[in-house]
Amino acid sequence: MEISNKSYREAGVDVNAGYRAVKLMKGHIKRTETAGVIGGIGGFAGMFMPDLGGMEEPVLVSGTDGVGTKLKLAFLSGRHDTIGIDAVAMCVNDIVCAGARPLIFLDYIAMGKVDPEKVEKIVAGVAEGCIRAGCALVGGETAEHPDLMRENEYDIAGFSVGLIDRKKIPDKKNTQAGDVIIALSSSGVHSNGFSLVRQVFGLDHDATALSGYVPELQKTLGEELLTPTRIYVKAVLGIIGEFGKDIKGVSHITGGGFFENVPRCLPRGIGAVIEVGSFETPQIFRMIRRLGGIPERDMYNTFNMGVGMSLVVSSEDADRAVAVLRANGEDAYIMGEVVKGDEGVILT
Repeated sequence: MEISNKSYREAGVDVNAGYRAVKLMKGHIKRTETAGVIGGIGGFAGMFMPDLGGMEEPVLVSGTDGVGTKLKLAFLSGRHDTIGIDAVAMCVNDIVCAGARPLIFLDYIAMGKVDPEKVEKIVAGVAEGCIRAGCALVGGETAEHPDLMRENEYDIAGFSVGLIDRKKIPDKKNTQAGDVIIALSSSGVHSNGFSLVRQVFGLDHDATALSGYVPELQKTLGEELLTPTRIYVKAVLGIIGEFGKDIKGVSHITGGGFFENVPRCLPRGIGAVIEVGSFETPQIFRMIRRLGGIPERDMYNTFNMGVGMSLVVSSEDADRAVAVLRANGEDAYIMGEVVKGDEGVILT
């Protein structure tokens, strides 16, 4: 249905483009529906009825994040189908660190000018991310902001809510010296450090580098850098279901890399020793370090370096935990141990 609003259109906002975008995204949203979804899109709020059966003290766990300057690579390459996965991943991977199962997700897309087909591609990625995380896309917002951003630019942010019984939340107070740190492999750079990535590869001045085939990567640079963030929800929930409170801590390795994120699941007076050679570092990080002349510490303080999540378990449980994770399709490695004394991370 076309709605005439000449005055608003002359001011830079086309409401009919927004309506068309909603129409195009409906099928993608439908794919994410789970048992608790009530109604559908089109109302003023998304509704969800959680199953609280068997829970003594239900706890809601929430997370919100965006994709950051990785978006500039989507603008430069014209590829918009993976960014939505990143937006979901950055939220649900945080939620699962508390052991919670993500239930719902909402997105917010702001554009200089609404392009319905572009919106559809973005939301298709969001829907795919929700399916990988096992949560429902229950709502969102697409806003047109002429003059605030360029016509071909947009920003996307996400918000998710999960649920867990309080007694099942991993307790870092149980962590002690001698415990082992397990790494779960990343799919690449994920969604952090792209201001430095763009500088190293000179992408703001020469976007053609994105389309060039790189033998070291066995793909184009754009394909490598736009690989979406891996979603670890099912793997982490599975290992927690197997080991319960014996999983003592979970960290999502995002902005700030190892030095900021690994200690977030450790108690006071406890640090982490990471064996750098114990896990595989993807070629892209070696390229960034070499081309940018970046010191090792800065690399590990900016990027995930091949580790998207880390788990803390007792030494007695470590080998079995790795075996269970590998059996469920994750590349898992023992990458270090917990030590008493200096808080923080030591690379060896």
